[in-house]
Amino acid sequence: MKDTAFTKYHIELGAKIVPFAGFNMPIEYSGIIDEHLAVRSRVGVFDVSHMGEFWVKGPNALAFLQYVTTNDVAALSPGKVQYSCLPNGEGGIVDDLLVYCIDSQTYLLVVNASNMQKDWEHLNQYAGKFGLTAGKELYDASSEIALLAVQGPKAIETVQKITAETITDIPYYSFCKATVAGIENAIVSITGYTGAGGCEIYVANEDAPKLWNAVFEAGKEFGIKPVGLGARDTLRLEMGFCLYGNDITDETSPIEAGLGWIVKFNKDFIDKDILLRQKSEGVERRLVNFDMIDRGVPRQHYEICNQEGDKIGEVTSGTMSPSRKIGIGMGYVKVDYSKKDTEIFIKIRGKLLKSKVAKRV
Repeated sequence: MKDTAFTKYHIELGAKIVPFAGFNMPIEYSGIIDEHLAVRSRVGVFDVSHMGEFWVKGPNALAFLQYVTTNDVAALSPGKVQYSCLPNGEGGIVDDLLVYCIDSQTYLLVVNASNMQKDWEHLNQYAGKFGLTAGKELYDASSEIALLAVQGPKAIETVQKITAETITDIPYYSFCKATVAGIENAIVSITGYTGAGGCEIYVANEDAPKLWNAVFEAGKEFGIKPVGLGARDTLRLEMGFCLYGNDITDETSPIEAGLGWIVKFNKDFIDKDILLRQKSEGVERRLVNFDMIDRGVPRQHYEICNQEGDKIGEVTSGTMSPSRKIGIGMGYVKVDYSKKDTEIFIKIRGKLLKSKVAKRV
C-alpha cells in the first residue's frame, strides 16, 4: 500500500486507516456523522492525494481529448474545468474525470484512484493516433502531486486567509494558480464532491506539510476538522453524485446514468454512434436517486422492487443520511419507474420497504 504526503498526519490524529485503491487512506477520525455535519455546517479537510493526475500537452492535445472524452473540450477556456467521462468502446464508462484547461495546448486530467492504471492504459491506446508520446505529451504526474479538498461553508474563508490572490470570486468549475501558504503556483479549483462549497488545492508533494499546517491553523477559529472517506461518501450521496465502481462502471452508459448532459454530439468521439442511438431510441433502465419512506438503510446490491414484489432494479449506493436522518440511495430501475416521486420498494432482510424516486442536484 502507498502512503500519501499527508499519511503521517492521519496517523498522528488517530484516524482509522484502511487500504483503498492501493493507498493507506483515512476512513474516519471522530466518526462519520460528526465529520459529515462539520462539513455541512463549518469546514472539513479531505486528503484526496490518491487521485490520479495526467498532463496532456502539445498541438494535438485538444483533438486527442475531444476523441477520448464525451464532453466538448473545445468549449473550455483557460481557467475552466469540465466534468466528463471516458467511453470504453462498448457503450460503457472507463472512468469519470475532470478536465482542466491550463491553455490551448495544456490540459490536466484528474481521474479516480481506483482506475489510474486502467485509465492510463486506455488513453495510451489512442495517444499514438494523435502523435502523443507517453512520458512526453501524455504524462502521469500522479505520484508527484498532493491534493487537499477543503469543503464547507467556511472553506473559502479559511483558504483565503492563507492565499495571496483573491479566490472568493472564482466561479464554479473554474480554477486559478495562486500562492497558498507561501507555495507558489498552487492550483486552487472550485469543483467539489460534497455540495457544501469549498475548493481543492493541488501542490507538489514536498509542499504538503506546509499546506496541511497552514490550512488547519487558518480554520481553527471555524472548528475545522479532518474528514475521512466515509463522510465523503455520505456527503456525495446526499447530493446524488455518482461514484465510479458503484453507480457508474464499464457496464453502464452515461445515458443510462443520467449523464447525457456531458455527452456532446457536435464532435467525433469513442462510442458516439452507440450513445446517439441510446439517446434517440431510449434505454431500458435509468439511474435514480431515492429516499426511504419506511425506516431502513439501503445498501449496494439490495433489490429494488415494485409493489407486487417483482424485481425492477438494484441499489448501487445507499446509506443513512446524517443530515436528513433517513435512508437514501441510488440505483438502476426499469425506465417506467424512473420518474420523480414514483413509489418503489427496497428489499431489506426479506421485507419490501417503501421508498420514492427523488431529485437531488
